Amino acid sequence: MIDPMEWTAELGVEDLGEDLGAAGLGAEELLAVVRAGTGPEGSWVFTLIDAKSVERGLGPVADFVADSGLRLDRIEALSEVQSDGRIERSEGSGGYACAEIWADGDLADEAAVRAGLRELADELEMDLAMQLEREYRRERRLAVFDMDSTLIQGEVIDELAKLAGVGDQVSAVTAAAMRGEIEFQESFRRRVALLQGLPEREVRELLGRIPLMHGAERLFRTLKMMGYKTAILSGGFTFFGAHLEEILGVDHVYANVLEIAEGVVTGQVNAPIVDGARKAALLVEMADREGVALEETIAVGDGANDLPMLRLAGMGVAFHAKPVVRAEAKFAMTRVGLDGLLYLLGVADWEWV
Repeated sequence: MIDPMEWTAELGVEDLGEDLGAAGLGAEELLAVVRAGTGPEGSWVFTLIDAKSVERGLGPVADFVADSGLRLDRIEALSEVQSDGRIERSEGSGGYACAEIWADGDLADEAAVRAGLRELADELEMDLAMQLEREYRRERRLAVFDMDSTLIQGEVIDELAKLAGVGDQVSAVTAAAMRGEIEFQESFRRRVALLQGLPEREVRELLGRIPLMHGAERLFRTLKMMGYKTAILSGGFTFFGAHLEEILGVDHVYANVLEIAEGVVTGQVNAPIVDGARKAALLVEMADREGVALEETIAVGDGANDLPMLRLAGMGVAFHAKPVVRAEAKFAMTRVGLDGLLYLLGVADWEWV
């Protein structure tokens, strides 16, 4: 296995020893080493993210990078480095553990390398990502998000179904849609129809029952500080999207209207229904309106109906996603909160707000 410090030594750091802590350097000294240089544009950046420590991944990922035909360059730490030099999450830290391995060269088969990296991520039980360094990696300008099971820890329609006493029936329709027996728009109409008669007051009470995804507030605060425009593109409902718009400071919300008349849910939904194709179209429309190239956009979601926008965005992230979504998205995060997305932008956790 490649020792990450052996190739760091080639850059003029010969005394770091056999692992990151062996030299006995303090955190500030080590950061001066691992953050030295910026590398040429077009360098590959491999990001390692874990809730506690990335130490176990440095050697295997360095091996993987070299075996892919790239020349190893350097390590950069995006989370606090311990006094013994180890890149681990500090107690009381707002972030996680993150390191970047930089490398140069061309990949003969990028798709195959990405597939191999997904397998390695599963073996190591940590989040791994790869991307070409570009001038806008840190300066992307538009970020769009799915809502249910992405920004919040649950599915609004499932919770409404439980309140209406039709949870099992709605779940059956959902399962049929996931098996491909019913297309999304038809399945959505059927599920909403089952909610007919649910009192509006119970719908509103749901706003306080589904918690935000961990890290959502920190992510949106930091993106706002960085000048991003943000949007929710959801197959869920506008009433919950408006709630998140207020508490997270989201700029735009596109979702489905749950029709309510005379104090009860009618069971009808207004067109157009926000499905996968609609999400992709909205991303294109917003990017055009904001004067942003698609390569400068971020899309985050967990379900199959998020794949169209994940494919279009410059950075499409499968967040705590289903296997089929993880397999197709260029980026995947499964072991940390939403704020871990900031590491993919090259933002160190001491820069988070």
